[in-house]
Amino acid sequence: MITPDPEALVRDHTVYSCVMGSRAFGLAMEGSDTDRRGVFLAPTPLFWRFEKPPTHVEGPAQEQFSWELERFCELALRANPNVLECLHSPLVEHADAVGRELLSLRGAFLSRLAHQTFVRYASGQRRKLEADVRQHGAPRWKHAMHLLRLLTCGRDLLRTGELTIEVGAAREELLAVKRGEVPWAEVERRMNRLVEEDDEAARNSPLPPEPDRARVEDFLIRTRRASVSWPGGDSVGGF
Repeated sequence: MITPDPEALVRDHTVYSCVMGSRAFGLAMEGSDTDRRGVFLAPTPLFWRFEKPPTHVEGPAQEQFSWELERFCELALRANPNVLECLHSPLVEHADAVGRELLSLRGAFLSRLAHQTFVRYASGQRRKLEADVRQHGAPRWKHAMHLLRLLTCGRDLLRTGELTIEVGAAREELLAVKRGEVPWAEVERRMNRLVEEDDEAARNSPLPPEPDRARVEDFLIRTRRASVSWPGGDSVGGF
């Protein structure tokens, strides 16, 4: 029998895994955490039970988080920033045949919906930073750095149609923000400018209005069918 145990699903059925966070963004310092993200494919027979497999799993290692393939695709189609960036990590640790096909579909997930999601997510984070300034006199500078990084990433995606998460030449400028060397007023000015640039990029973006949902769904259906009779699982004749 195929086990629905969350840790076993991650251990035995991961199709794609990568390193995210500061190491993927090119912002790591000595002692930075190694954040790992992954996608596992729950075998189809698990969905025939009343108790469904989990949509995501934390662990089993520290700083590790994985999504079940369908949930991952749903979030990516909605242009969830964290999930889209996971698909574009330069630090891929594992990709089997399913994972490689998932990576080949990266373009199918991209659309102008990213304008709403990247800016909306950044706006939520900015409100938290502003609350910190009111309460403590300063924001959490690491979070301020990542907010600027996210807005820049979203702007460049909308401008070029391609998602690149490494900060490149902006590394030192962003690390100066993290160290608290840039006044909050200047950080706010940069945020405001980037939001305006995101809006302008969205109006002229080469990205399609919507993602290619049919192409992604075809991939998901084929993958689900292929996992019906995996070794150790239940099978259904004539599927």
